[in-house]
Amino acid sequence: MGEWVGGCLLGLTSEMKLAVPWGHIAAKLWGSQQGPPVLCLHGWLDNANSFDRLIPLLPKDFHYVAMDFGGHGLSSHYSPGLPYYQQNFVIEVQRVVAALKWNRFSIMGHSFGGIVGGMYSCTFPEMVDKLILLDTLPCALDYKELENLLTYKRGMIEHMLQIEASQKPQRVLSPEEMLQGFLKNNSHVGEECARLLLQRGTTQVATGLVLSRDRRISLPEHSIDFVSRDLLVHFIRKLQAHVLLIKAMQGFYNVRRENDADKEALNLVKDILKSVLKEWFQYTEVPGNHYVHMNQPQRVAGIIGSFLKSSTLNQL
Repeated sequence: MGEWVGGCLLGLTSEMKLAVPWGHIAAKLWGSQQGPPVLCLHGWLDNANSFDRLIPLLPKDFHYVAMDFGGHGLSSHYSPGLPYYQQNFVIEVQRVVAALKWNRFSIMGHSFGGIVGGMYSCTFPEMVDKLILLDTLPCALDYKELENLLTYKRGMIEHMLQIEASQKPQRVLSPEEMLQGFLKNNSHVGEECARLLLQRGTTQVATGLVLSRDRRISLPEHSIDFVSRDLLVHFIRKLQAHVLLIKAMQGFYNVRRENDADKEALNLVKDILKSVLKEWFQYTEVPGNHYVHMNQPQRVAGIIGSFLKSSTLNQL
């Protein structure tokens, strides 16, 4: 099922491609394959390089696999006509896990990757031992958003059909133009981290660089499955994982980045996690923005490392 590129020596990365019906899913690997597995899921429009600065600071005796979601990074784009819905990314996780023959593993997800990881953990609860959420929630609550849900779905359909009908070629930019444009659109990402993400997120052509992600992927709210409060409680009750939620103090509180000072949704989800999971839920806040795991990985590495170690000990 998998095609290996390079060897996997302890602490070093190697690349892997897993065959899927529309092409392949690309992934990066760290550590010994004999160690407890941790699947790392990146955020919206990011890629597996999102974890390049964090994973070297984590315990060495785990096996970390950071995948590129379909249409992102080095993974194949979906076949023409197919939309990028959250559920499809959950299915991708199951494809990767089945290919790697994992029976039980941990998930570490940043932003949208945490929502996908959370939904996977509720859908396949027996598979997930620990769930680490980096400035994200396990589900997207439809808090105050109910009237917008059909608007999001319509926007996604219209955007996809418009892109399919468009013959406009990809914009070719110089490396510096690409970097400056990326920094302008991603205010939370520092220059060094922007270069890391662009390294895996762009393709070299004769006259410069083009973004390699699928242009059908637009706004996150177009693809996210929002859930009601009652559904959220039902999902969280299914969890069999220990959950660590690391909140960046200057991070995001709203998928659409509007009303980002409104922490009510976070507090509601946090209270539900605490009341349902009790001692299996750990919450901590760290100084930094939405990309603190890239910009200042040392601020979260110790917390994550302790969590991975302690919950492993709890199993014994």
